[in-house]
Amino acid sequence: MADLKKQFEAAAANSKNLSERPDNATLLKIYALYKQGSIGDNTDKKPGFGDMVGRAKWDAWNALKGTSQDDAMQQYIDLIESLE
Repeated sequence: MADLKKQFEAAAANSKNLSERPDNATLLKIYALYKQGSIGDNTDKKPGFGDMVGRAKWDAWNALKGTSQDDAMQQYIDLIESLE
């Protein structure tokens, strides 16, 4: 478990240094997997219609509800590695 957490933290650091900026769909997936891996299921209130970015992020994270934190961490690590 500690090893997975270290890999997750390393992937989070590496995500800031990708050679090129991922498309918006990939960015949302990165965000959602990071939140699910670090916090767990989304319990935040859904943003209003005026906050389009906030709603997209909320929807992406909420779609992962029920995914274990370990699974989300591993998916996040794999995704970041595939983008490097």
